[in-house]
Amino acid sequence: MIRNGGRTQSQIAIAGASKRFGDGKAAIHAFGPASIDIADGEFVSVLGPSGCGKSTLLLMIAGLLPPSAGSIHVGGAKVRGVRTDVGIMFQDNTLVPWRTVRGNIELQLELRGLAPAGHRARIDELLTSVGLADFADRRPYELSGGMQQRAAFCQAIVHQPPIVLLDEPLGKLDAMTRERIRADLQALWQRTRPTMVLVTHSIEEAVQLSTRICLITPRPGTVHGIIDIDLPWPRDAVVKKSPEFARYVNDIGDVFRGFGVM
Repeated sequence: MIRNGGRTQSQIAIAGASKRFGDGKAAIHAFGPASIDIADGEFVSVLGPSGCGKSTLLLMIAGLLPPSAGSIHVGGAKVRGVRTDVGIMFQDNTLVPWRTVRGNIELQLELRGLAPAGHRARIDELLTSVGLADFADRRPYELSGGMQQRAAFCQAIVHQPPIVLLDEPLGKLDAMTRERIRADLQALWQRTRPTMVLVTHSIEEAVQLSTRICLITPRPGTVHGIIDIDLPWPRDAVVKKSPEFARYVNDIGDVFRGFGVM
C-alpha cells in the first residue's frame, strides 16, 4: 500500500529539498531532505503531525522560502523566487477588511497586473459555485468564518492558476463547514483539474480529497511513503462510510501511531 519514489513528467519536482533556520548550534532543522514528484492534474496531500515542516515545504514550492539544500522545479523551471502562477490558500485567510468580497477577489488580479473588468464573469461564476453570490458586496467582517474561507478560496483561484497550494485551510472551521468546503474543493478539482497540493494533519481529509498522500515523519519531516488512493469520485458520505475508506484511514493511522504521534 505504501511505496516510495515519484513519477515522471512532474509538474512539481522536489529533489532532496531541506530547510534549516538559523546558523550553527542554534539552527533548527525544520524539514527534509525529501524528494517528491507531483504530476500535472494530481491532487496530493502532504500529511503529517504538527511541526513536521509541511507548511515549510509548501512555502518553498511557492518560492516564498528558499530551500537550504536540494532543489524544487515547477513546470520544469527551478524555483528561484516568488511564483505568481500559483494560487495559495492559508489557514488564516488573507482578505483585507476594507474591501468587499468581490473587491478582495479583484485584488488578486490587480496584484498580477490583470484588469478585473475582464474577469467579471469568472468572479460571478466562482461566487455562485461556493454559495456567495448574494454576499459579493459584503465585507469580510459581515461573513462567518466558513464564508470567509470560501471567499479566500475564490481569491486563490480567480486567475486560474495551474497549481493551487492549500495550507491547512480548513483547520479552524467547524465540522459541517469543513465538509462543505471539502465538497467545493472536490468539485473544482474535478471540473478543471489543476495540480493541487494540500497540507493537512487530518487523515480523513487527506483520504477524502487526494489521488495520492505523501506521509511525512515527525520533524525534521522526511517522506515515509506515498499512498495511492483508489476510491470513486465524488467522495461523498456514501464513500466515506465504505470499508475501503475506513481501511485507508486505519492503515495510515497505524503509521502515525508507530511514530508515537497518535
